[in-house]
Amino acid sequence: MNELYVTRSIEIEAGASRVWEVLTKPEFTEQWADAFGATGPIDSSWTLGGKVSWKNAKGEVYVDGIVTAVVPDELLRFTVCDRLNPDLQPPSGLTEDEITQSYSLVADGKRTILSTAHGDFGKLENGATLYPLVEQLWARLLPKIKALAERANAV
Repeated sequence: MNELYVTRSIEIEAGASRVWEVLTKPEFTEQWADAFGATGPIDSSWTLGGKVSWKNAKGEVYVDGIVTAVVPDELLRFTVCDRLNPDLQPPSGLTEDEITQSYSLVADGKRTILSTAHGDFGKLENGATLYPLVEQLWARLLPKIKALAERANAV
């Protein structure tokens, strides 16, 4: 199957450090991670090799992963694997085939371009079906992250 990555970018009227806070601080992640079905903040130390956990409404860790790249205020990448839904796990069972989320920040003064890449959905059996749903999700999610960063920047 072809590679299937959802890629999006948005310009945010805030510095990279503010956008980074929205991406990594629990008080912000709990406000945007709900788009992925999470209840509460994303749990992680956001250090290389650190675990990433997302909980559902039952308090169960339903998605977890590992931080694979971290450069504060510039780059964050981690794996995500839905542990409760076998259809959302790579058929290979290999960690290197798990979906990744990447966040790249490029600052220009008080503005930051946030670019995201989420995939490769081509590694999942139902990836072609899931891909357009994730595209719609990111179309709603990036403006939410932007609003949080800009609102936080005004405080």
